Amino acid sequence: MNILVAYYSETGNTRKVAESIFASLRHTGKKLLPIDQAEDLEAYALIFCGFPVQHHSVPARMVHFLRSIPKGKQIALFATHGSLRGGEKALGAFFAAISQLPGQTIVGTFGCRGQVKPQLIDEWMEAPQHQAWAREAQSANGHPDAADLQDAREFAETMLYAAEHIHGSVKNPG
Repeated sequence: MNILVAYYSETGNTRKVAESIFASLRHTGKKLLPIDQAEDLEAYALIFCGFPVQHHSVPARMVHFLRSIPKGKQIALFATHGSLRGGEKALGAFFAAISQLPGQTIVGTFGCRGQVKPQLIDEWMEAPQHQAWAREAQSANGHPDAADLQDAREFAETMLYAAEHIHGSVKNPG
């Protein structure tokens, strides 16, 4: 099975998670690429797609990439974010990503915290309506950490098992 780990990263958080996922895949037919270098998507049976959550959603570059994936692929989504793990904003971003993948098989999702750019936190702290979010984002400093990266490796192994053994995991009817 050919596997692609494709990611979009601005600060390096998502790249670190992508590298951990890639390292845990025990296949010879695997590639790790930024989304702007990923080509011939038809050649891959399983595609891991990683992105940073921005403005509580999926960055435009990743939306374009997701829409370019040929139908009938198995997709595993992963994201980094400044919010608490499992929080509403991160989950909303996964729903937004899934909405770009009609007809694809979504084998799973994984989210972990990632350090937010300090200048963004400073901007948010100046706006009363964003101060709570800025404080939450400050607590993501140092992430993804070793535990997050271990969780990413375990996610990759689970997604590989699902792709190989549970052939039609969750079909997104779109």
